[in-house]
Amino acid sequence: MSGQHLLSVADLGADGIDEILQLTDTFVEVSARPIARVPALRGKTVAFCFYEDSTRTRVSFETAAKRLSADTVNFSIATSSVNKGESVRDTVETICAMGVDALIVRHRSAGVPWQITRWVDATVINAGDGGHEHPTQALLDAYTIRQELGSVEGRKIAIVGDVAHSRVARSNVAAFTALGAEVTLVAPPTLLPPRLDDWPVEVSSDLDAVLPKVDVVYLLRMQKERMTESLIPSLREYTAGYGLTRRRVDLLADDAVVMHPGPMNRGVEIAAEVADLPRAVVTNQVRNGVAVRMAVLYLLLGSGVDLKPEVVGA
Repeated sequence: MSGQHLLSVADLGADGIDEILQLTDTFVEVSARPIARVPALRGKTVAFCFYEDSTRTRVSFETAAKRLSADTVNFSIATSSVNKGESVRDTVETICAMGVDALIVRHRSAGVPWQITRWVDATVINAGDGGHEHPTQALLDAYTIRQELGSVEGRKIAIVGDVAHSRVARSNVAAFTALGAEVTLVAPPTLLPPRLDDWPVEVSSDLDAVLPKVDVVYLLRMQKERMTESLIPSLREYTAGYGLTRRRVDLLADDAVVMHPGPMNRGVEIAAEVADLPRAVVTNQVRNGVAVRMAVLYLLLGSGVDLKPEVVGA
């Protein structure tokens, strides 16, 4: 990985993605140790600026930073001066003035992490900007596919659901295709972006026809918080056409896997019993997210410290 920040999958390219995935193997091993902690980022401070709600991403990044022995600062919108009208610029400049080495940023508006890099000297990592990108989600998804199926190259992947409003879909398409996968978007026309000219994908509205051909079915939830109009007749009709029901699972190849970035809406895009099948690797995605984010933080902030276990009390 080159550069000070991670804002987009495009910052990495195939070689950069592969570098992170290879280093992730090391941090998977670190996370399995009795004391899952190394001193690689001792003396560094990582701050979390989440202007949107998050469970998996925020806790995953915080766990990753602590396992690398970094100090962490959590910024809570609900109890901050943002509620008094403070701007994003003033907020991040204030936080960085306290001696922060990295900012993990999630914001409802696309492009905010890029703007922040103009205001502060700290490393900025995009943890999701509006409906635009979510690069570390794409990295952990690519790692999970490699872990489950051996490689991403040559795999056929269906991304199903609300692509129009999904930052995960955009980052995943970029990462998967960079690594040599074939991606098909499956959605009703109202849930597809208005232009797909520069997306290296196939498009289908027939989920039943696509499922037998794929190695991975990647489900997206309805992004209701980003919708300004009704785009489907009803959730019942959406599930009938695009939900991964128990019947549809039987169309998949025996070794095909089911993925979801979370949070899942059971009974809508995925049936409850399907989410609990062994081929559904959602929990593995969450677990791998910690190791992937350890790799990202280490590559951006690391000082070359050996990845030996930290001595307790040192």
